[in-house]
Amino acid sequence: MAWTLLILAILLEVGGTTCLKLSRGFTQTVPSVLMFVFYGACFTVFAFAVKKIEVSTAYAIWCGSGVALIGIIGCIFFKESADVMKIIGLALIVLGVAALKISNRTAQ
Repeated sequence: MAWTLLILAILLEVGGTTCLKLSRGFTQTVPSVLMFVFYGACFTVFAFAVKKIEVSTAYAIWCGSGVALIGIIGCIFFKESADVMKIIGLALIVLGVAALKISNRTAQ
């Protein structure tokens, strides 16, 4: 259940960050309000996840996954650059998140 909560926290954080971009500097009301809703829900769910998952592992996975997903969303939906170095960097983040998940599984 804790890992499900962590995944939900990641998705909520990505939703909040996407709404932050869509708010255009808080000039768009709906995305601005949704950003606060998503971030508030994200931190609430994350607090429950870290009751069962080590905070160092949970935070690293939460941050890394969020960065990777936002990088992908930025390239696909916001037409941001997708050069070789960015793709390699995102791939390394995903590998790091996978390594943390595997190391957490073997530690328990």
